[in-house]
Amino acid sequence: MSNLAAQDTYMDFIKSKKITFVDYGFKVERELIHNQLYDFQKDIVVWALKKGKSAIFADCGLGKTLMQLEWARHVYNRTGKPILIVAPLAVTKQTQREGLKIDLHVQICRKQADIIEGINITNYEMLEHFNADGFIGVVLDESSILKAYSGTTKQKIISMFKSCRYKLACTATPSPNDHMEILNHSEFLDSMKSTEALAIWFINDTSQMGTYKLKGHAVRDFWMWVASWAVSLSLPSDLGFENDGFVLPKLTVNRHVIRLDLSEHADGTLFRMPEASITSYHREKRITAEIRAEECAKIVNSSDEIFCIWCETNYEADALKKAIPAAVEVRGNDSNKKKEQIAYDFIDGKIRVLIAKPKIFGFGMNFQVCHRVVFCGMSYSFESYYQAMRRFWRFGQSLPVTVDVVIGENEKNTIDVVIKKEHEFESLKKNMLIAMREFTEVIKHRREYDMNYVHDEHNHEQFRMILGDAIEETKQIETESVHFELFSPPFSQLYIYSDSYRDMGNCKSDDEFFNHFNYLIPEMYRTLKPGRLCAVHCKQLVNYKHRDGASGLRDFRGEIIRAFVANKFIYHSEVCIWKDPVIEMQRTKSHGLLYKQLRKDSTYSRQGLPEYLVVFRKWGEDVEPVNWKTHSNFELDKWQDYASPVWMSIRQTNVLNNRYGKDNKDEKHICPLQLDVIERAIELWTNPGDTVFSPFAGIGSEGFVSMKLKRKFIGIELKREYYIQAINNIKAIANTEQTTLLEELIGADNGKVS
Repeated sequence: MSNLAAQDTYMDFIKSKKITFVDYGFKVERELIHNQLYDFQKDIVVWALKKGKSAIFADCGLGKTLMQLEWARHVYNRTGKPILIVAPLAVTKQTQREGLKIDLHVQICRKQADIIEGINITNYEMLEHFNADGFIGVVLDESSILKAYSGTTKQKIISMFKSCRYKLACTATPSPNDHMEILNHSEFLDSMKSTEALAIWFINDTSQMGTYKLKGHAVRDFWMWVASWAVSLSLPSDLGFENDGFVLPKLTVNRHVIRLDLSEHADGTLFRMPEASITSYHREKRITAEIRAEECAKIVNSSDEIFCIWCETNYEADALKKAIPAAVEVRGNDSNKKKEQIAYDFIDGKIRVLIAKPKIFGFGMNFQVCHRVVFCGMSYSFESYYQAMRRFWRFGQSLPVTVDVVIGENEKNTIDVVIKKEHEFESLKKNMLIAMREFTEVIKHRREYDMNYVHDEHNHEQFRMILGDAIEETKQIETESVHFELFSPPFSQLYIYSDSYRDMGNCKSDDEFFNHFNYLIPEMYRTLKPGRLCAVHCKQLVNYKHRDGASGLRDFRGEIIRAFVANKFIYHSEVCIWKDPVIEMQRTKSHGLLYKQLRKDSTYSRQGLPEYLVVFRKWGEDVEPVNWKTHSNFELDKWQDYASPVWMSIRQTNVLNNRYGKDNKDEKHICPLQLDVIERAIELWTNPGDTVFSPFAGIGSEGFVSMKLKRKFIGIELKREYYIQAINNIKAIANTEQTTLLEELIGADNGKVS
């Protein structure tokens, strides 16, 4: 194959790593969208119809209901087959009313027999009475119900509507750090299974067992992917439109802290010190339930305006009903019919004071008839607070909204936590909207990302550092010019060191990683001298239950061996590098290494993960032997240590300081190549003056040791921060070695003179 052909093939592969955007829908001209919709709403509906399967993440009051109804109308007009909208309890009649605004009849259904050839709506509690096979399209209203990763409702919905041709999910903007809600939307919309998305863009969060966090350098790719099937906005201006008519009214939040009678403290302490447990949480809330209810009654009775009082528990509701006898209360054990009737009576102004829990009416309802809201205590859930408040403080609300939060002084930390979460949410949401806006424009205009890379080079008498793509740059190295190859490749998709598609760690799966790696291995073979060795540092990789379906290991080391053998290398040798399982347990919080798991069920217990140095040989003629060792410079005891199949004495912390080479998006590399390992490998398999080559030079560890041991070095690194740090690290040791040599020569010369 010619170099040009190989180049084209490699570039085709690089381009194939990009996310592809699939449209399942059909084109509708903007002029055909109902005139009751604003221009930004029309554009979203046109986009969603073209996608066929999509999500609308829009803040409260931006018209999700009208958009989903218009979407459903056009899907029905095109197919002539029924559409089902699934909504929270009491939202069905509200949606039916909205349909009248755009001349659309919406059929409220409680069972399959109620379905009409048109637009139908039911609530989530009724889904068991329906057969999804009869619907061409489905809309999930308040689709945040998909939030629970392994919840039965989520699994049921995804399974039930798997064969639906057209899908739309609508909810308020998800919390940007609640990635599972976003991933579950993707799975519902058939964009990608949540487990696959976890494997591509997320890393196990060692600070919280069983959780995952977005890889720093995966951010761009992740939001670009989300923008391919979802649109997110807090204001029309997020999509480039004017905000006319979409300005939130003034919001005032008053905090009422109920002081406790210190005489009740039996232990004589000045302050109550609540324990951090569910039991103590409710015990503390019960202490102030009645006096909080009385404070709420004072607020409500000081005005003749309409009020909604949110509470979390039945004992709080009992205290509120006692303090405000005229209030209407709704409870979880009330019938669905009663709940719906209370909701509509409140919307129609027939109820002045409503007592409810956020989990009943806190999602989907439009309660802007009311602008006075009271929270009789709070939970630690920011989402519960936020959604309950947004039933009133929303676009379309014409009056300033006042929220009174009544808490006991023993619960002050609850609201502090919620406020902190609110600030974090707003900051993260802003960043998410900016990212999604950028990639929405990229997708809309079909812009291409630049697939090129920056080349730079630093040449020194003893070493050469190259900035660039390992595969492209290795092609430029002279054939059979390298004496020894030593490197630690990216561990498949475990880490992403940059957002470049040329980054071998920026891959979707092990298969994609090895497809990429296989462009490099033949070049490694070509550049290596006959009879010489290539040493690859690696380890086995871990599968996680929620991401991969089952916990366990996958044979990454074995795949590397098979890849090199398939490219003419001979599997020569390997060494196992001992790792401390206690350090691994502390770092990864792995269940299999926990002592309590051993006592609970030791079938889940496992050994710590060692590392390996797998060595391959290039057989051939004109072999240059490595023959500098003697009894005096390499003693028998040292050889017996090096010849051991397990290196027990490697110091895990003996690595180059990478602090200056990292940026704030980098994940900590939990498996760096220790300087001890590099030193042993170079001593074993090279002569002084030989050239050592690393196509993944990182911050220069292999080059650093090569200079120390009087070898030459060639390194390639794609990431500029690492490249610069590698040059500094290698120059530092090279200059030190040159100074030492000069001192030796001067000393010898002085000796002759004297």
